[in-house]
Amino acid sequence: MKMLINVAETVVADALRGMAAAHPELIVDVENRVIARRDAPVEGKVAIVSGGGSGHEPLHGGFVGHGMLSAACPGEVFTSPVPDQMVRAAAAVDSGAGVLFVVKNYTGDVLNFDMAAELAEDEGIQVAKVLVNDDVAVTDSLYTAGRRGTGATLFVEKIAGAAAEEGQPLERVEAIARQVNANARSFGVALSACATPAKGSPTFDLPPGELELGVGIHGEPGRERRAMMTSGEIADFSVDAVLEDLRPTDPVLVLVNGMGATPLLELYGFNAEVQRVLTSRGVSVARTLVGNYVTSLDMAGASVTLCQVDEELLRLWDAPVSTAGLRWGM
Repeated sequence: MKMLINVAETVVADALRGMAAAHPELIVDVENRVIARRDAPVEGKVAIVSGGGSGHEPLHGGFVGHGMLSAACPGEVFTSPVPDQMVRAAAAVDSGAGVLFVVKNYTGDVLNFDMAAELAEDEGIQVAKVLVNDDVAVTDSLYTAGRRGTGATLFVEKIAGAAAEEGQPLERVEAIARQVNANARSFGVALSACATPAKGSPTFDLPPGELELGVGIHGEPGRERRAMMTSGEIADFSVDAVLEDLRPTDPVLVLVNGMGATPLLELYGFNAEVQRVLTSRGVSVARTLVGNYVTSLDMAGASVTLCQVDEELLRLWDAPVSTAGLRWGM
């Protein structure tokens, strides 16, 4: 497969060098694999640190900046960052107000962030953690015990990030992050497999004319495979899968997320179908975001994430944000 790379071994480092050149408002430590706000630490502000395997961009490095993350730790492609990265990131952005780790529910991420929290606390850094586990497709998967962490990560990082930007204390920022995760559910669909640079070929077999319902962001199996469906049929299946579990009574934020290789023309058309289903199910939509935000390299497909919001959560969602991957109100 053709890829715009030099060699597989330097893909992440090359991307970080390019990110540093494009975003002087960030400090990008290529050697130690840490991306941080240039103005960090901000006095009196809770720092929010996240991270995970590369290949999901703009998650997480693209969400470092005002109103979102203080720092992010990119691992190798589809591989958890190591605890040393997380401790280094926490130390770089901690103002003394504490650090919140946002952790997607994948076994490697959970173990390494747990270890990093212990090491950071040994260095006198107060750490809280929130686990994102929003994917309703399957209960356990190849990489997780329990539900996978997917699109709701964006909602957690944005809303908790806004609360931290306001100067709210660590306990409150953590509680808001947990509330967002509890209020959010996701479901993804793959139309094609992704290819990692190291493998250079599709990571799983998805025959022509078939799709994977409930796919994970690393290509993990979902609920079932079916013959190709229309956009409307996929929206019916995906939204109903989310609503079977969420059952919102308040308005929702909607994320129609591309997996990396699906053009906006298709994503906006898919969003029209998602909105149709939500309207028919009596669900009120507060805000909608469409685009590639939590990706899986070059996978074609999309995911739907719904997050029930009250007035405070909606206010925090609307608050200004300025990052490489998300920007408004500045």
